[in-house]
Amino acid sequence: MAEQEQSKVGKKAKAKWTIARRCVQVAMLVVFCLPLLIAGWSLFGGSIGEDVAVSTPAQGIFFGSLAASEVAGISILDPFATLQAALAAKTFSLGMLLGILPVLIVYGVVRGRAFCGWVCPVNLLCEGVDWLRNKLGISVSERVIPRQAKIYVALGILVLSAIFAFPVFEAFSPIAAINRGLLFGSLAGSFTLIAIVIAELFWAKRVWCRAICPVGGLYQVIGKVGLVNVRIDHEKCIDCDVCKKACLADPVILNPALEGVDVIVRAGDCMACGACVDACPTGALRMGVGRARKPQSNQKAKPEDKASDFANKEVIVETIDAASVE
Repeated sequence: MAEQEQSKVGKKAKAKWTIARRCVQVAMLVVFCLPLLIAGWSLFGGSIGEDVAVSTPAQGIFFGSLAASEVAGISILDPFATLQAALAAKTFSLGMLLGILPVLIVYGVVRGRAFCGWVCPVNLLCEGVDWLRNKLGISVSERVIPRQAKIYVALGILVLSAIFAFPVFEAFSPIAAINRGLLFGSLAGSFTLIAIVIAELFWAKRVWCRAICPVGGLYQVIGKVGLVNVRIDHEKCIDCDVCKKACLADPVILNPALEGVDVIVRAGDCMACGACVDACPTGALRMGVGRARKPQSNQKAKPEDKASDFANKEVIVETIDAASVE
């Protein structure tokens, strides 16, 4: 039985969702860079250094950044940046509404924090820091700040934007440091980015994404109605908690599903990243579409029916821990 379970671990190690997510994350960076390169411009805000007139990136079909882009003449705006600007200017136009609607609809239907898991460059960086920390054998706290704190951070920034008549977060946004820094050479948010790397490496695991990032706070609220969810087969679950170790958002969001109270991971904090699905050694977790109702009964498979599975729990965990260190 132990050998069979270890074989399952090897099969799950293919990490198809993680590979797909990496491809999307890199593709998003490339997509924003292409208009500049196609127009003959350089990255990091560099000029072409020629006297010959060339087309500007804005004349193409697509141009912009994660804060504001234009696709075939249609403006696509970051909801959080737009809310800050609206409060700072004490006005909200129809153009602003039309600009944020596509983003709100897409992430509202999929999953609010899918942006964090699949698009945000800071999350990609933090996953790299996770890998480095594990390689160096550095131990940090799993949780130092409640995950709900980022919602209040978002509210606080919106209030400050209204008070100071300035979009406060845009002045130190680490997302801007990577995205707009790569495209336009902007240094705004660079110190925040450095602070995040240091905190992630030596203080707490994913503290920025889990508990502080105001953009994540906004998408956490939106994520409560997403249709892409992690589903669980309680018959296959052996309570090894490997999925919780892999979770990029916060392990506690998996508890209702793992305890048999729910059949999906319902929390708005879920990034739909698939990390837990890839990590599950028995295939108990899978990605699904649809907002299933909570079951009437909160009972999982009977303990006596899963006794043999529990006996192999330590073997599976040790196998996966050993693989993660290699």
